[in-house]
Order: sequence, then C-alpha cells, then structure tokens
Amino acid sequence: MLKRILVPMDDSDHAEKALAYALDNFRDADVTVLHVVGVPSMMMGEAASLALADDFEAAAEERAESVFERARRLAADRDREIDTVVGVGHPARNVVDRAEEYDTVVIGAHGADRGRATRRFLVGNVAETVSKRAPVPVVLVR
Repeated sequence: MLKRILVPMDDSDHAEKALAYALDNFRDADVTVLHVVGVPSMMMGEAASLALADDFEAAAEERAESVFERARRLAADRDREIDTVVGVGHPARNVVDRAEEYDTVVIGAHGADRGRATRRFLVGNVAETVSKRAPVPVVLVR
C-alpha cells in the first residue's frame, strides 16, 4: 500500500490531472505537491525577479503560491488535504532527488498521442527524465 506520494506540479493542465489522479486513486496516501522554481539568474526572464529579491526563499514561496492554491482547491473538492513544498533549480533533478522519501511519484505527461510521434513528443522532458531516473515507481498521467 502506498503511504506517501509526490506530485510535481506546475501551472499546466497535465499537472492538475496528475494531482486529481493521485487524490482519486490513492485515497489513504499522504500527498505532497512539489513546485520547482527556477534557479535565480540575472539572465533568466521570470527567475530574474527572484535573483533580485531581498528574501529569495520568501519570493520562491510567493511564486509557488498560485500553484499551491489550485492544488488545495482540487484537494478540497475531494475532501482531501495536501502538503506542499517548494524546490529550487531544475525540475527533474528536484523530483528525482526527493523521490526516495516517497513510495511513488505521480507526474503529468504532456502532448497528445499522435500515432507515429516519437516518445519525446508524447512525454515531456521532465516526466521522461523522472520516469527513467527516479528510485521509486513513477505514474505518468495524460
């Protein structure tokens, strides 16, 4: 039986579907939503504002809050609660590094089944990397 599930979440519909899947199918498990904020850099568009923030951790938490609010609403609609955690850096690396603390990772895949399309177009780069490198089972949700 799965007790702890990690659900990486960004602002995509696929991530929301992955969280809904985890909440609906693993009713007795504790679910943690992870949102990864890019490494601060003066050259990286959205992350540049984080690099300029006086309190980087507070700025990262603030950036993640809209994703967490969506996640909390989705959980509340199912009479569930979730834990949230903010990561900093590369999304796939963050998920893989944290995965050993959980029984499984449930992650959204992107793209549509286009018949002859290669796997790269059916599964996002982060989801594919996590599925290959995570030390625990990974559930890909479309």
